[in-house]
Amino acid sequence: MRIAVPLKDERGLESEVCEHFGRARYFAFIDVEENTIKGSEVVEVPFEDHGPGDLPNFIKEHGGEVVLAYGMGKRAIAYFNSLGITVVTGAYGKVRNVVEAFINQVLEVDPHWKERIEATKHQ
Repeated sequence: MRIAVPLKDERGLESEVCEHFGRARYFAFIDVEENTIKGSEVVEVPFEDHGPGDLPNFIKEHGGEVVLAYGMGKRAIAYFNSLGITVVTGAYGKVRNVVEAFINQVLEVDPHWKERIEATKHQ
């Protein structure tokens, strides 16, 4: 399984999950086999601005099968789903911890991520 996570910076597994999916400049692609992280790579987003489908297609091109993100719009989620990519929202914290919790089925997500994202838009 290959998991994609938007990053706050380019530190990969040591980075934090970027709260604003569409604003992430980097994504970690984490390879998981038998519930263990086998490898990861950080890829810079190759475009400054993006339209509908650009980020889902970018993740698909890099083999992403699951996206762990904090916030994401309904259209983006639907686009990912149309590509056969699973989306989990509300994920936060250090990427390594988030991925390990996900693969061990103990990931705790923020159920109020939508409200928190909206609040930051108006600051």
